[in-house]
Amino acid sequence: MSLNLPRLLIAGTASGVGKTLISYLLIAELRARGWRVQPFKVGPDYLDASHLAQAAGRPCYNLDTWLMPSARLETIVASACRDADLAIIEGMMGLYDGREAHSDAGSAAEIARLLQTPVILVLDAWAQARSAAAVVLGFQQFAPQLALVGVIANRVAGPGHARLLREALASSSGMPLLAAFPALSEAPWPERHLGLLPASEQALGGERLNTLLTLFRQSCDLEQLLTLARQAPPLATGEAQAEAPLTAPGEERVRLALAYDEAFSFYYPDTLDLLRQAGAELVPFSPLRDHQLPAGCSGLYLGGGFPEEYAALLAANERLRRQLAELLAAGLPCYAECGGLMYLCHHIRTASGESYPMLGVIERESILAGNSTDLRIGYRLARAQRESLLLPRGVQVRGHEFHYSHLDADPTPEEAAYMLSSPDGQHQQLEGFARDNLLASYLHLSFSGFPEAAQRFVAAARRWRQVA
Repeated sequence: MSLNLPRLLIAGTASGVGKTLISYLLIAELRARGWRVQPFKVGPDYLDASHLAQAAGRPCYNLDTWLMPSARLETIVASACRDADLAIIEGMMGLYDGREAHSDAGSAAEIARLLQTPVILVLDAWAQARSAAAVVLGFQQFAPQLALVGVIANRVAGPGHARLLREALASSSGMPLLAAFPALSEAPWPERHLGLLPASEQALGGERLNTLLTLFRQSCDLEQLLTLARQAPPLATGEAQAEAPLTAPGEERVRLALAYDEAFSFYYPDTLDLLRQAGAELVPFSPLRDHQLPAGCSGLYLGGGFPEEYAALLAANERLRRQLAELLAAGLPCYAECGGLMYLCHHIRTASGESYPMLGVIERESILAGNSTDLRIGYRLARAQRESLLLPRGVQVRGHEFHYSHLDADPTPEEAAYMLSSPDGQHQQLEGFARDNLLASYLHLSFSGFPEAAQRFVAAARRWRQVA
């Protein structure tokens, strides 16, 4: 099967050149004109994806060849784009930056190649003109088989600067300058230790968004961008497989409570899709504001986020903390990632030294480091140390870590969920906690890498509903 899908990949020459802002404004402008735009984000990042989802008014799917098989990408894109007019894929870091020095593995270039998607290169043009053209020429010649079709210059000083850039590009690489976006006096989004604030906390809107969209319309050749998007060839898809349910016809859905608010918002949409296909009804609730779990829920999913930023409010919600601790002690199936793991600990200690009580299900304190040397970031191999809620013993899955906090003590061999290692199999370490009804870890997983995890989670919730 194939899908005629206009699409563009918005890549950068490096991190920090403005590709998230450009992607956001392009999506928001097209949506304002009545287009149904499906956003995607290359790599494991939740934060940029949350803003693209807000711009589009629909989930932003991550495309990551470490977290999921490359064959799964087309299925995800086809499923997400069933009712879309166009897809916008935002890259990560620079166009060619990925997991390896000698290949495009894990890079935006790899995604563009696998999905046969035209690439728009965003560069920071501040204080350069012809030199910017040299950079573009290098990107063009580095992988000539890639469909690099145009350039967007960010932080352009004015019309004269834009003219120099346009002429230098035309006379060197032949690349068209599709937009010359002006320098801004302030960043569109605030940041903190993990990057941009997520859209659940700081959505772009109001007069600020209107001003940025006006600048974008004035500086961008939108019709030429759309013409380039339509040049994308038909996309081979696995759409039929994507739609196949994993449950028996007529089987009643199981309600899974999904923690979702400012403190917990890190979820991969493909994981949520697989849970629904396995028979789950996902019921959002707020650990900050709700005083009890939604009625009829037979499982609990605690995603990542920033519980350390809301530790006082989470601690103050004693009624919910007490109910969740009692339900988990009684056997309620629960999967927790990163921030969810922190919430399950007996305390969270913030960077300023305050310690706040949490659920106490895991006998550890989660401590937020006060400096960047304690950052744990990167892809991981994870081998299941025992049978757990999601995984059979001995199965190896792939995940990603990104956190500044740590536990006051590592899991014991009897407690550990995983043996973690780096992608090359080195630097092994026990991590996470696995019990009969609980799997909690700093590791972020996409269930697309092991779809059976969704089926196991829903099956466990179904069993608990029958005996609870």
